[in-house]
Amino acid sequence: MKTTFELRVKLFADGADKKGMLDMYQHAYIKGFTTNPTLMRKAGITNYKAFALSILKDIKDRPISFEVFADDFAEMKIQALEIASWGENVYVKIPVMNTQGEHATDLIRELAEAEVKQNITALMTLNQVQEVTDALANGPSAYISVFAGRIADTGIDPLPMMQTALDIMRPFPQLELIWASPRELLNVFQADEIGCHIITVTNDVLKKLTLVGKDLTDYSLETVKMFRQDALAAGFDLEMEEELEKAV
Repeated sequence: MKTTFELRVKLFADGADKKGMLDMYQHAYIKGFTTNPTLMRKAGITNYKAFALSILKDIKDRPISFEVFADDFAEMKIQALEIASWGENVYVKIPVMNTQGEHATDLIRELAEAEVKQNITALMTLNQVQEVTDALANGPSAYISVFAGRIADTGIDPLPMMQTALDIMRPFPQLELIWASPRELLNVFQADEIGCHIITVTNDVLKKLTLVGKDLTDYSLETVKMFRQDALAAGFDLEMEEELEKAV
């Protein structure tokens, strides 16, 4: 199994906790960062721009994505141009559609023509991948985020879809596919195996990197010890429980 430094797929840290992001920034294997309004809300952020600018003071040499939050395409464009002005390493996250189900393709094309670097997010079908690829084809560097984890949550294997997405995007080397919403560390190695460019990973998944290459017999023993220690700590005693039941 490959080590972290042998992986071809780039690891992007996904989160909106400033301390956590800066901790991840200390690791050379973290090649970029992504955020979204949901993560920001969970982190208690109330001033979007102030948070973004504070992060960009420290993270200047790796790509970082900030998402628009308007639902009207005209307002999305205004927000996108503002966010893009914050730094050369900024990618503007644009949802593949608005809440009315209207496709954002025209906006994506307009922003690409304006040389805005984008991260198109929340894709889950190959038709969406094709439409977005076409819209970004003549623009600058951009990411296409396919939510493989959410696809897997529906019982569908995302691997064939991700492989086809790479084929669709291949004629445009400035476009990179992101394996978004991974559910387990194994997804990192799956993404690497098929040649996916990027995978977003949360701190919970990143912490599991220390397990890569671990001896499974040792891991089995550690698990058994954990169960035993927790049983003792809980004070479980079947004979005592039976006596208590009789007393009741």
